[in-house]
Amino acid sequence: MKSNVMRRAIASLLEGTRLEISARYINARILQLRYPPHSQSNEGEILARLARHTNAPKTFVEFGFHWNEFNCIGLVREFSGLLVDGGDRNVRLARRLFPKNIRVETRFLTLENLGFIEEHFKGRSLGILSIDVDGNDYWFLQRLLPMRPAIIAVEYNASFLLNRITIPYQSDFDRHKAHPSGLYCGASLVALAELCRKHGYGLVAVSDSGANAFFVANERLTPDLHPLAPESAYRECTLTNLWNGSTAAEQWNTIRHLDFVEV
Repeated sequence: MKSNVMRRAIASLLEGTRLEISARYINARILQLRYPPHSQSNEGEILARLARHTNAPKTFVEFGFHWNEFNCIGLVREFSGLLVDGGDRNVRLARRLFPKNIRVETRFLTLENLGFIEEHFKGRSLGILSIDVDGNDYWFLQRLLPMRPAIIAVEYNASFLLNRITIPYQSDFDRHKAHPSGLYCGASLVALAELCRKHGYGLVAVSDSGANAFFVANERLTPDLHPLAPESAYRECTLTNLWNGSTAAEQWNTIRHLDFVEV
């Protein structure tokens, strides 16, 4: 009996050691392979450039992230950050990998529980707000704009073309359940740009992949950093086109009959 207990104790210790070594190895590989920043496209490069150009506070919050691919990944060594995601395994691994200046939280976000983000940055200026939740992006952005971040990065749905629309708010929204195509989620670039314009932000960039849009507070704009018209800045999402095997116009025809809110 004692020998069995001892064997189990040794096995547990060895497993813990293996996990620790594995985490260190993965972390080393991320530091080696994922810098310069790695994101879906060139989002990390855009954010680093905008942060320097605007002298943004060195703080960020990003929700809807993956441990080895997210917009602010290139800032984790210099910024104080908050990462939020609904996946337990993703969050556990991120906690092992990132330094103590990066707080990682497991939460399924709704309009009703976003207050913890404001509380986390209470008394501090927010440098970057990054939103990519494949669903209530518009409504979350609207709710958090009073925090007055210097820079906003938010995913837009290129399948909505230039229509000024978003999906209606649903606290339990899941794009995989909302429509078989997975295309019914988020908001259009025009809708997000209009929301930001009303709150004093200018559209300054769109990622090469046509997935994310970037806005800067008007007071931080310079002659070299001027607002773009969303109609001219719009790009089809190459990632969605590749995954779905269709153009943005064809994608829109698939979902145009569904419920939208014009904003």
